[in-house]
Amino acid sequence: MVNRIMLNETSYFGRGAREKLGEEIIGREYKKVLVVTDYNLMNNGLVKMITDILDNRNINYCTYFHIKQNPTVKNVQDGVAFANENMVDAIVAVGGGSAIDTAKAISIIMNNPEYSDVVSLEGAVNTRAKGKPLFALPTTAGTAAEVTINYVITDESHMKKMVCIDPHDIPVCSIIDPDLMQGMPQQLAASTGMDALTHAMEGYITKAGWLIPDIFHINAMALIYKNLEKAANEKESLAVEKMAYAQYIAGMGFSNVGLGIVHSMAHSLGAFFDTPHGLANALLLPHVLRFNGKVCPDLFRNMGKAFNLDVDDLSDKEVVDEVANAVQDLSKRLGIPQHLRDIGIPEEMLSSLAEQAINDPCTPGNPRDVTVEDILNIYKGAY
Repeated sequence: MVNRIMLNETSYFGRGAREKLGEEIIGREYKKVLVVTDYNLMNNGLVKMITDILDNRNINYCTYFHIKQNPTVKNVQDGVAFANENMVDAIVAVGGGSAIDTAKAISIIMNNPEYSDVVSLEGAVNTRAKGKPLFALPTTAGTAAEVTINYVITDESHMKKMVCIDPHDIPVCSIIDPDLMQGMPQQLAASTGMDALTHAMEGYITKAGWLIPDIFHINAMALIYKNLEKAANEKESLAVEKMAYAQYIAGMGFSNVGLGIVHSMAHSLGAFFDTPHGLANALLLPHVLRFNGKVCPDLFRNMGKAFNLDVDDLSDKEVVDEVANAVQDLSKRLGIPQHLRDIGIPEEMLSSLAEQAINDPCTPGNPRDVTVEDILNIYKGAY
């Protein structure tokens, strides 16, 4: 069997790593860049930390920040129009998954205009050309969009989150600077950190898992489980730094093997109710773990050891429960809501959510085959 791993060309890690951005842009001889970010980051000073670097190196740029937390087709199309109007030759994404995913879609369409409807990018698409060169600077420790070949855009007209998979979208350069993550609000740090944990755990048990991504996933989940609470609740500097690296490591793994129904179900919540992606994953993860554990208890035993749990003498069912309970307890300590009803999801919509989730591109990767009824029952259990 032949397995493939794809990663971005260049990445920088460490506090102050953002200073490498100007050097990279000048070294690649780009003349004008589009900074893609969001309104909140424009207001809180994080974007200025990046544009000051561009100003100091006399790099010409323009800024696009009209992006929703679950970016839409219109966000992308408006961004493409703005980028073309300003004749940029590279893109700098500053933000979490919303900004980086939007930037990826803009990048792809600029060099593949036949996909300007955006919706035709859904699924695994073989675009003919690499996207416009993209530099990614994440400000959250969660999505790992800076190292993956995936991005997610919401088609509001059909209330659907489109998972787009394209090796041509991967950034040419990623800069993981914990300084950009240090000031995350507690709720954001908690939910995005749980998103990263979901990536590591789902990626590890997916049907496509194999040796090298397994190494990434196990190490990522160990780092996240140990450091997330200290990073989110206490803002401990070293823990924030380790979370920055852990979420990237998880991205190296799941980007190359896929995910499962935690993401399928979270995508439905985001499409119907604009639920923040990390929050949706965090709420659903323990319930899906209990469902999936019946088919891969040995992998759960390994995950328990990564969490430093004493699982040697436990039965398979006890191991699965121990791991799922550990995840749920972590989520509670982070202050994350534990029930769908707590975040305003109407019970009568659960069937519609399940019907959409079963058709999500992440569903086939789930280690346990599922039906619409299975997914509906998991939603009900989480309600």
